[in-house]
Amino acid sequence: MCGIVGYAGTEQAAPILLEGLEKLEYRGYDSAGIAVLSPERGLQVEKAKGRLKVLRDLTKGGGTVEGVLGIGHTRWATHGEPSDVNSHPQLSAGRRIAVVHNGIIENYVEIKEFLSSQGVRFRSETDTEVVAQLLEYYYNECGDAMQAVYRMLDRIEGAYALGILFRDLPGAFIAARKDAPLLLGYGKGYSFIASDVTAIVKHTRDVAYMEDGEVALVTAESIQVFNAMGQPVEKKHSWVDWDVSAAEKGGYAHFMFKEIMEQPEAVRKTVSPRLRNGRVCFDELGLTEEEIRAFSRLFIVACGSSYHVGMVGKYNLERLLRRPVDVMLASEFRYADPLVDEHTLVIVISQSGETLDSMAALRQAKALGARVLAIVNVVGSSIAREADWVLYTWAGPEIAVATTKAYSTQLVLLDMLGLRFAEALGSIPEEEYARIVAELQALPAKLQAVLENTEQIKYLASRYFNHNSIFFIGRNLDYALGLEGSLKLKEISYIHCEAYASGELKHGTISLIEKGTLVVALCCYAPLFDKSVSNIVEVKARGADIVALTTESLAGELGKTAENILSIPDTHVILQPSLGVLPLQIFAYYVALQRGCDIDKPRNLAKSVTVE
Repeated sequence: MCGIVGYAGTEQAAPILLEGLEKLEYRGYDSAGIAVLSPERGLQVEKAKGRLKVLRDLTKGGGTVEGVLGIGHTRWATHGEPSDVNSHPQLSAGRRIAVVHNGIIENYVEIKEFLSSQGVRFRSETDTEVVAQLLEYYYNECGDAMQAVYRMLDRIEGAYALGILFRDLPGAFIAARKDAPLLLGYGKGYSFIASDVTAIVKHTRDVAYMEDGEVALVTAESIQVFNAMGQPVEKKHSWVDWDVSAAEKGGYAHFMFKEIMEQPEAVRKTVSPRLRNGRVCFDELGLTEEEIRAFSRLFIVACGSSYHVGMVGKYNLERLLRRPVDVMLASEFRYADPLVDEHTLVIVISQSGETLDSMAALRQAKALGARVLAIVNVVGSSIAREADWVLYTWAGPEIAVATTKAYSTQLVLLDMLGLRFAEALGSIPEEEYARIVAELQALPAKLQAVLENTEQIKYLASRYFNHNSIFFIGRNLDYALGLEGSLKLKEISYIHCEAYASGELKHGTISLIEKGTLVVALCCYAPLFDKSVSNIVEVKARGADIVALTTESLAGELGKTAENILSIPDTHVILQPSLGVLPLQIFAYYVALQRGCDIDKPRNLAKSVTVE
């Protein structure tokens, strides 16, 4: 949510800022703005509610805003409704300071009341304007931009990534971060800041990630970084090695569909380097056999789709390890007083590696003595840096707000982690281990086979897209998979849908079933296939229409009960959700397409959630 980009160089800043903001549209936003500083025209701010095109048209592609130094922002509303006034950048009363901000200032009311008592008048409803006004208050006292920034940072509480332009500081802008992502980009004769590397990778692949409490002074020639005490910091640089074209649509109508189609290759990149001579090998992990055996309990902590990965993981890891596995939403883990200690492994899963709730859960787990293993996609992200161990999914950039390949790569990586741990614990027969490894190797080809057979899914989407309420039912792994299928559909089509454990239907949910209600019945889990069929019979008796998903070997039998059958190739039971999720993603995509929804940028949603 919210996107920041800043540029200092020799070219006109506004077109570069707009280009960078365009690459950040996937994060979710409702308004956009830029601030550019030039010796001739001073501090210029242009901003507008709506899509970036509104701002682009307003500035004629940036051509009406002159200057080679600037900051830009896409806003996802938190404090104050989407509007031109509430858009960023926010200006101080004297129009000497412009601020862009990602995060939430928790004590903004207190500061606003203080500043109001000093005669400061506020124009917006945002917490960000408090930052701009407080900066000007301190700047009026001390006359030094960096000192004013440090005094402001000492006063505010909460999460922030900040880009700050001072009218009286020509040739430089200031950046700061705490609990919100912000990176630095290095070039020859130009420098960047950005919320995400996708905004600047066209210009530079040489980046460094700011740490909490750091402040950067950015000019075209250099980036100076200081810690919370004002002492210089030497930053470790990283090189972005993925192809720029990976962040482009490549001829597809939507990023989401492109990313659905990329899943076989993404899974291959996740799996293949970690299989060697028939064994799962995590050379990058560094966990010893003794450390694995010392864990008596596991927690999986995540949000959204990553939480649904954890739900699948609970079934699979408990089956493989014979150890208790708890799955908790990160936002609940923080306040649940969880029972973790030095014998607990907490697995934190996050696509961005910057999810605020997950970050806070990680820190709490470590404070309680637990060890933390992170599964993330973004190299150098906050969660990756603070975890004891990290496994990268190597999925490449994911632009659509609704995750697809991040879910798939997280899922298969968690399954592989279960195999590695089971081997260390001696809890898996060698024959089963070998079969799962063989199926892991075959998984990309089976994923591709699913993607090559989508005509029935398209037909069903065209038939049922106008439903207002849809239910997903399943048992065991099918229930966990249904959670993700339901989320995908509601995220991008805005249809109300819920996932239920099939056995719970009779405890209340079945009262919602009436003639014509669509029920997506997941029947891939063979040990409970007969019970799942019985549940289909129950809802059909109440008038429900059925779309059923099962394996190829069970499709014939299921066809005796359900009228609309989708099937996936047979595989080992723990890998069935990896195949089963594809038809559900594709169904959601085509339903949303039929309904005319903004598939890549669904309303009210953001890609990287960096507020609580």
